[in-house]
Amino acid sequence: MGEVDPAFIQDLEHRPELATIEAEGIPLIDLSALNSADAVSDTSLISDIGDACKKWGFFQVINHGVPLEKREKLEKAAREFFDRPLEEKVKIRRDEVRVLGYYDTEHTKNVRDWKEVFDFTVQNPTIVPASTRPDDKQVAQWHNQWPEFPPQLREACEEYAGEVDKLCFKLMELIALSLGLPADSFNGFFKDQTSFVRLNHYPPCPAPELALGVGRHKDAGALTVLAQDDVGGLEVKRKSDGEWIRVKPTPNAFIINVGDMIQVWSNERYESVEHRVMVNSEKERFSIPFFFNPAHYTMIKPLEEITSEENPARYRPYNWGKFFVTRKGSNFKKLDVENIQIYHFRVQNPS
Repeated sequence: MGEVDPAFIQDLEHRPELATIEAEGIPLIDLSALNSADAVSDTSLISDIGDACKKWGFFQVINHGVPLEKREKLEKAAREFFDRPLEEKVKIRRDEVRVLGYYDTEHTKNVRDWKEVFDFTVQNPTIVPASTRPDDKQVAQWHNQWPEFPPQLREACEEYAGEVDKLCFKLMELIALSLGLPADSFNGFFKDQTSFVRLNHYPPCPAPELALGVGRHKDAGALTVLAQDDVGGLEVKRKSDGEWIRVKPTPNAFIINVGDMIQVWSNERYESVEHRVMVNSEKERFSIPFFFNPAHYTMIKPLEEITSEENPARYRPYNWGKFFVTRKGSNFKKLDVENIQIYHFRVQNPS
């Protein structure tokens, strides 16, 4: 990516501190119980999930059931893809019409991120009821673009996504139980899901004190399941004091964070938390986030089972598809993403 030009430089107040605190407090949760028939009755596991969502908005999981070889296969293919010449990668470059594929000029908070990415969707949402389906142009945006090389990338992507998708359903069941809801409370929202996977490549940066791999942000969807390599770089804004905390990589673990959607569904019992990605002056970094999102036609609002006269809804309903398409298009239209956050739908002084 060459020298650091002004497009990458963070405002002074948001520049990273190279000496950071490692997040020993982020819970590490063992999901071995999910392999047993009575996993949904494991009150200790359910309590751990609930506490992590409430106190941190982030946690790590081990013994999660996703085969290590699937992850390693995708990591190898991703490295080979990003190592290809730029003229090859831009053949599948995403744009305003095709929102999936390769991209290297993403902005967060209107500052360019020091990274390149490849996005692919888990399912093409083309079976939405006609009465509420996005127009044909929006549906067409969601077709995957696959590179010619490496030829194994598509298979590796699809195999990995299938495994992590199953994990997401299990995690959503645990989150539902932690909220005092039936385990399957969220399942129906994800029948025609718009989940997608991103392959991230962060090249070495000559000025890691000025730029960020991804600027401070919150995730708009339901859950994010992140695989990061041993280089690390993810930082979480600790809720208790606002400090930026580095998440130390744990071998074969996933980092989970709740997104804005769970914040709305839970009526703020669980909150989405700001996070960002540091860059490294000597080493490149790879990561693979899986963004678990519902169908385009889903109306997002606080769940009726959670709200009451004493705890009124804090958000007005909003359509996920319209909201998400606006966010995805923000890089091309130079919109201020701050203006299309869920807080736009927050009810002031609910009564």
